[in-house]
Amino acid sequence: MADTGARAEYDPGTAASLFDAATWQKSFASEPNGGNCVEVNLGRRGMVGVRDTKLEDSPVFVFNSREWAAFVAAVKAGQFDLPG
Repeated sequence: MADTGARAEYDPGTAASLFDAATWQKSFASEPNGGNCVEVNLGRRGMVGVRDTKLEDSPVFVFNSREWAAFVAAVKAGQFDLPG
């Protein structure tokens, strides 16, 4: 088996450097003053970045495409809805 090399340790405090600052997107439902939302960055192939809009130096959480697709499918299916 070929050696694929060591995987770099993930650091949410520096993960923002993986993404272009101009490609962060807020939800269309976000309040004009920032509100309680997250921003998503789909600007890097195979990776999705997520950060908190309320925190100036928010850590960035990075997901691969499959993880992100599973999350979006779960949201659409109502798996995270609060009880009514």
